[in-house]
Amino acid sequence: MPDIKVTPLGAGQDVGRSCILLSIGGKNIMLDCGMHMGYNDERRFPDFTYIVPEGPVTSYLDCVIISHFHLDHCGALPFLTEMVGYNGPIYMTHPTKAIAPILLEDMRKLMVERKGESNFFTSQMIKDCMKKVIAVTLHQTVMVDDELEIKAYYAGHVLGAAMFRVRVGSQSVVYTGDYNMTPDRHLGAAWIDKCRPDLLISESTYATTIRDSKRCRERDFLKKVHECVDRGGKVLIPVFALGRAQELCILLETYWERMNLKVPIYFAVGLTEKATNYYKMFITWTNQKIRKTFVQRNMFDFKHIKPFDKSYIENPGAMVVIMPGFCVVGTVGHKILNGAKKVELENRQIVEVKMSVEYMSFSAHADAKGIMQLIQYCEPRNVMLVHGEAAKMQFLKEKIKQEFGVECYNPANGETCVITTMPDIPVDVSLSLLKEEAAIHDRLPPDPKRQRLIHGVLVMKENSMCLMDVDRACSEAGVNRHQIRFTSTITLDDPGPPSRTAEKLQQLIAGRLKDWSVQLTEGSSISVESVLIKVETTEDDQKNVLVSWTNQDEELGSYILELLQNMGR
Repeated sequence: MPDIKVTPLGAGQDVGRSCILLSIGGKNIMLDCGMHMGYNDERRFPDFTYIVPEGPVTSYLDCVIISHFHLDHCGALPFLTEMVGYNGPIYMTHPTKAIAPILLEDMRKLMVERKGESNFFTSQMIKDCMKKVIAVTLHQTVMVDDELEIKAYYAGHVLGAAMFRVRVGSQSVVYTGDYNMTPDRHLGAAWIDKCRPDLLISESTYATTIRDSKRCRERDFLKKVHECVDRGGKVLIPVFALGRAQELCILLETYWERMNLKVPIYFAVGLTEKATNYYKMFITWTNQKIRKTFVQRNMFDFKHIKPFDKSYIENPGAMVVIMPGFCVVGTVGHKILNGAKKVELENRQIVEVKMSVEYMSFSAHADAKGIMQLIQYCEPRNVMLVHGEAAKMQFLKEKIKQEFGVECYNPANGETCVITTMPDIPVDVSLSLLKEEAAIHDRLPPDPKRQRLIHGVLVMKENSMCLMDVDRACSEAGVNRHQIRFTSTITLDDPGPPSRTAEKLQQLIAGRLKDWSVQLTEGSSISVESVLIKVETTEDDQKNVLVSWTNQDEELGSYILELLQNMGR
């Protein structure tokens, strides 16, 4: 069986620009195709020349899978399809297909119209790219070709986010994308079945973090917002990504209604408003509470929250402004969070930071506990960590090895990991063998530690394998049956004729094996199934007890032998 090979083109010991090349069973799959928000040069997109130095990449890739609509996972997709030339199948969920073009167009406007970028994809390219997308539903098994199979699982995180299982033959890999193992105000927790993949590729953004109670964080957040607006201040909330904006909107909307507050709340950008319309449309992807109340009221129809205009910032009095933005290294948000007193904006204008800054995590990523939980759920044979910082990954890697006893990898960008897999070979078992084993197991004294063994002959026929009983296997092969018997001898010190010793042994065995037929035959012999016990007298008037059995009664023969050996001590 060929090895599984994984090469990160992005998100290897790094957060952002997720793009993982997977080679499995002779198939090549690209998992996510994101951009890095901290770079404005060629480093923002993955290095696609790694796949093929020049020319189209379609012949080298069997498919592309996008886990969710965040730009660090799908931002380079139009570049790959329209500028590099990939025209093969692209898979994502229905909400991702609906929301991704909104974010891509917004980013294009920012890069081209505001920053003057020239080597960038156009609006038409985004539309042409999305035409190539095949939308999938959760738990739907999709056959990409005759051998390659993919299946999506619910990932939480944001609307439409999915984990994907990729399978070729007996080999399988699960790619998580970004996921959240705890439900929030509008989404449920990630879920996957016990699929036992050869490899689990998991994000590790918060590899060393174990979060406190979400309720405490929400209470603390609302208290700080309320205190600020009570003083007549303006609250700016630069949310890390789309999805968190909706989460905090629900939180603020509920609080404003409960406290009967009149201070205005604004969205900072139009794309959040557009995306919220899709949240209303794909209500089935949200959590149970929102689906329940949907008939009476859609939780995304906000009463207190309105779109923001730049002119409002000069308005006197208190206000709350929610801005979805990125805070990765290199951004203004990241500099302010790290205590910068002055920041340089896009037009090279230096601005003083006069506001108080509070960092509060409402991230929808799994923390260390959540990552360990997922590993426990799906029981992979190997784990790979991506989308995280190298030092934190290393810590979690050791923890995973120690707790689960599986190999764990964390390759850097451009580094290839080769995972050797043990092939699973499916074997049919004849019904008669299963019934025979069940009957033997039920008759033996209860022992939870005893292994359940099936004895038979493994027959390979027309590319399939079957475990059969000996008679049927001999008949299939056209050969006569031969039998091997195992014999052990025990010496007992028991005066009197052998027949009396045989009677004693028969009573002992029958007392222990109540559901079995224990026959005393002529010539001081006892039989139980294929097990024969014969008593003979030695020259010094001791008794030799010969116990013999065929290989199909190995367990029964061993049990009787041990019983008689203990009696002889």
